[in-house]
Amino acid sequence: MCTVTFLPLGGNNFILTSNRDENPERETVPPKDYLENGVELTYPKDKIAGGTWIGLSEKNRLICLLNGGFKKHRRAKSYKMSRGVIVKHLLASENAISEVNKFSFDGVEPFTIVLVEWSSALEIYELVWDGGKKYFEKIDNKPHIWSSSTLYDEVMKGQRKEWFTEWLNENKAFEKENIIAFHQDDSKGTPEIAVKMKRDLVETVSTTCVLKSDAKISFEYISEISSELLEKELQL
Repeated sequence: MCTVTFLPLGGNNFILTSNRDENPERETVPPKDYLENGVELTYPKDKIAGGTWIGLSEKNRLICLLNGGFKKHRRAKSYKMSRGVIVKHLLASENAISEVNKFSFDGVEPFTIVLVEWSSALEIYELVWDGGKKYFEKIDNKPHIWSSSTLYDEVMKGQRKEWFTEWLNENKAFEKENIIAFHQDDSKGTPEIAVKMKRDLVETVSTTCVLKSDAKISFEYISEISSELLEKELQL
């Protein structure tokens, strides 16, 4: 996994959308509410590892995971902790920024995390763990696209950035339906690198779109495997 876009809507509002590119036989539990360490979370769950790739926290926080750091890595035989479990840990943390700074990711497979906070002002952070070093920074509040380094090389990432730039030029006002359509577009490039992609053992299995609009959050989950559409609305 995966492909992620972020769109600011002004103030503390935004849209974040994620495609999960995974083995279609890997089972997923659709989004539900969970209580983790006394904190209310909402996320879809990976049935094998018990973690998640995208989730919301009552702490006014959204976290989205991509596999891989800056470039494709060689997998070790085993790792001490699932990356999806780290997402849950950070979602439930009292202070996610402080927790990232002090947490040791040694023994964890490389990953990239997009962290969005809106307790006061809207803030977006990017965390990259390359297997040996942690890179954590606050990034500009502007449109972004990320593509997982485990599936897409720099040329492919560049092509997808071009498609996203084209979409931005055609969509001056950001609407949830239109960015979902971008994420479900399988017509650009080849099936292997399209935003909605398909390879022999990996394909886009779901799209999740989170829209924050003032005191309301819409959490939309579209399964490409079961054709299930689930939409949850949360009040802040």
